[in-house]
Amino acid sequence: METYQILIVEDEDVTRFNLRNLFEAEGYQVFEAIDGESMAQQLEQNAINLVIMDINLPGKNGLLLARELTKNRDLGLIFLTGRDSDIDKVLGLEIGADDYLTKPFNPRELTIRARNILNRIGQPRSEEETSSVITFNQWTLDGNSRQMTSPTGEIIAIPRGEFRALNLLIKNAGKIISRQELIKEMTGRDLRENDRTVDVTIRRLRKHFESIDNASELINTIHGEGYRFVGTID
Repeated sequence: METYQILIVEDEDVTRFNLRNLFEAEGYQVFEAIDGESMAQQLEQNAINLVIMDINLPGKNGLLLARELTKNRDLGLIFLTGRDSDIDKVLGLEIGADDYLTKPFNPRELTIRARNILNRIGQPRSEEETSSVITFNQWTLDGNSRQMTSPTGEIIAIPRGEFRALNLLIKNAGKIISRQELIKEMTGRDLRENDRTVDVTIRRLRKHFESIDNASELINTIHGEGYRFVGTID
């Protein structure tokens, strides 16, 4: 049975120690880092599945590190931080984090959220997801590489959650897909009260399309219901 590997990126010794004990008690293999440099070393040496990271770190902060992390690696990311402003939460999700929790936190809640992300990551992608190439409005979405190619030839690597949301919308073109359906597809969990993960993900997808006139209108907001893909599949 696979033992998931978790990397704690936290410069506060007590918090890092408590998190290590918490996840080791759950049966995970846990590694530690205190900044971006030591995080990079751990990622190089170990097959990390999930990073739990503070934002306030020495050197590069967690938001800057997360931009690099989500661009180049297929792993889960949870921000666990004392920064509780809505701006920080939205920015963290826009960067590509799977979840965002604030300190002080409920240990049980954190382990449940981590397990949900790891279970989702650990599920093999379906044959349809990995092999399909979908073209729409002169764009191409490649399920194997999780990349989009624009009509001008620009290649855009998109994070796992964004890909799953877009793939679901395209496969159900013309239908309204609820936020609950989208969050379930993206993360494997249910939608929580005041959860903006889906809305932030849709915003990021629209940004990818902004390089082409009116392309950001490929995904419509259906107020009170969800979202609908209105592009033309070639």
